[in-house]
Amino acid sequence: MAPLGTRLPFLLLLATLLAAAPLSPPAAAEPELFDVRRHLSTVTRYDVARESNIVDAAPAISDECRVIHLNLVARHGTRAPTKKRIKELNTLSVRLGALVEEAKQGSDSDSLKRLPSWMKGWESWWKGRVKGGELVSEGEEELFSFANRVKERFQDLFDEEYHPDVYSIRATQVPRASASAVAFGLGLLSGKGKLGAGKNRAFSVLSESRASDICLRFFDSCKTYKDYRKRKEPDVDKQKEPILEHVTSALVNRYHLNFTTQDVSSLWFLCKQEASLLNITNQACQLFNEAEVRLLEWTDDLEGFVLKGYGESINCKMGLPLFKDVVQSMEEAIIAKEENYPDGTYEKARLRFAHAETLVPFTCLLGLFLEGSDFEKIQREEPLDLPPMPPQTRNWKGALVAPFASNNMLALYQCPGKTDGKKTSQDQKSSYFVQVLHNEAPVSMPGCGNKDLCPFEEFKEKIVKPHLKHDYNILCKKPGAAVEEEPSSFSSKLNFFLDLISRKGYRIKGQDVKTEL
Repeated sequence: MAPLGTRLPFLLLLATLLAAAPLSPPAAAEPELFDVRRHLSTVTRYDVARESNIVDAAPAISDECRVIHLNLVARHGTRAPTKKRIKELNTLSVRLGALVEEAKQGSDSDSLKRLPSWMKGWESWWKGRVKGGELVSEGEEELFSFANRVKERFQDLFDEEYHPDVYSIRATQVPRASASAVAFGLGLLSGKGKLGAGKNRAFSVLSESRASDICLRFFDSCKTYKDYRKRKEPDVDKQKEPILEHVTSALVNRYHLNFTTQDVSSLWFLCKQEASLLNITNQACQLFNEAEVRLLEWTDDLEGFVLKGYGESINCKMGLPLFKDVVQSMEEAIIAKEENYPDGTYEKARLRFAHAETLVPFTCLLGLFLEGSDFEKIQREEPLDLPPMPPQTRNWKGALVAPFASNNMLALYQCPGKTDGKKTSQDQKSSYFVQVLHNEAPVSMPGCGNKDLCPFEEFKEKIVKPHLKHDYNILCKKPGAAVEEEPSSFSSKLNFFLDLISRKGYRIKGQDVKTEL
């Protein structure tokens, strides 16, 4: 990405657009046309994001095709504010109290009339909390309901008795991620056990230690990424500054209160928390008009794009261990089919629960949510333009890319005797196809000619192979890195394949997965 200094024309254009932006108060007419809950970037609730996701009719899959394996990479569900953010909201409470007192003591009587009533004596919803970030009940419901839809959609895949080697559930050691895995597992396996009225059953969730989990927490172990983020964050703040200054000026004029840009930043965060977690949109959110909400949403999306997404190639490339794990699991499923392994002896689903910092790089490696010819650019590792600013439309929106409980599913299908729907294949592997679903909606793959169903070999050649020239250890400057195949958190690579073939069954050895009690 180009340095900030080279973006002067962009900032001049921004200033021009802001100068022309209307400063009218929120319109009361036709409120159903604009729902702030759909514009909360990555704080958006999953059910709201799914409703906002306009998808063409699902591609028709031949009745002859059978799904044989499912990969899932999911973000945790809706969570409470983190400890750091709780402190910010407590500080905001004190600050708003001071502004209210200032308005009462001032000579401008109009400021009291304009003062939003909720501000008087307002205290943070999370006052007194010393811990945060946990999965809330809404998040539990998101994952539970999601699991039931997955079970319904892929009935043939989940029709056999549960075994942890057949249905592998994995999560990071962060409580909200592991709790999301549990909520999903409860939905997936409800009615399959003998526990309680819901006939639940116990199931295992595997976790790798935070220090060594390069499959789901690769960002923690990547020094190159950490250095980039530390260097780039001040630039992102500068790029967001004109928007915050514009909105601050608008709010000062509208309410006659001496808001600062920090006040506005915290109020926008409060709006997102109230709308997402509490379904309250008539307090902090009502301070902003529609145009301002869209601009503030764009600043959040900009930050996600630059620091987690396509803004720099390391953001995507550091997800290679996860990408390889996904592809390897599909290879294993194909071996099991070609060798006619009996059901119950090989893996049918690998279900992972992690974070936005996990999901977004994986989404980028798949080449989703790009503009125009951007896929060719990322294959050449060229920098991309920033997401277009409102009122222009854009594909990169945090509310669609990575809301709470967002997910990518890769369904592997076996379609006997099929390559392109016209010719019968002599190559058995050519009859395997990959379908990518983002937030449960099938998406076309730019790297596969925008097909909805991509031949597996073409998927590997055009989407996977261009990334394989990189080595995670070298990219991320891990101590002792050498030019060799990096270890996988959940596999033993070639030896595992040889063992798999010889035994004609799928088992995970104790040393292959480090479990946490």
